[in-house]
Amino acid sequence: MPLAGYALAHSQWDLILLATAASLASNIGSIPAYWVGARGGRPMVERYGSYLLLSRHDLDRVDRFFVKFGSFAVLIGRMLPIVRTFIAFPAGVAKMNQVRFHVYTFIGSWPWCYALAYVGMRLGASWNTNPEFKEIFHRFHLGVEAVIVILFVVFVKSHWKNRIRTSEPA
Repeated sequence: MPLAGYALAHSQWDLILLATAASLASNIGSIPAYWVGARGGRPMVERYGSYLLLSRHDLDRVDRFFVKFGSFAVLIGRMLPIVRTFIAFPAGVAKMNQVRFHVYTFIGSWPWCYALAYVGMRLGASWNTNPEFKEIFHRFHLGVEAVIVILFVVFVKSHWKNRIRTSEPA
């Protein structure tokens, strides 16, 4: 989105159109994950969840959370990095109303898309020529990568013993 904002946005109206198009694309892109979740549901996750180190406890927590905050979870989830990529699948598993899912996906994606395009538009030509920006971006990028690696290690350590078993040992 920042590159699109840099290349395509030259006014406020351009940013609005760009964010709208990207939000519609986000909706279209979420359809397969939603339908895999809706068709396979919890039985599919219980059967194959061990490959993702998911426990039944995790599934129960997600179910309770989605029953309580389903629409709001999609709305907020679409505004959060990483979560926005995966929120369609649990929405499908929870069999959230598809029209409501797409409305909340659009509303939640739009500010994210707008903000990223705005950053690209504001950076303009300094995107490639400002060494100070490159240093700040590089440090931010490394920080995000470190947080992702740490969270992944914590997740694996805490879930390895509790993963779902697809067959009982003999």
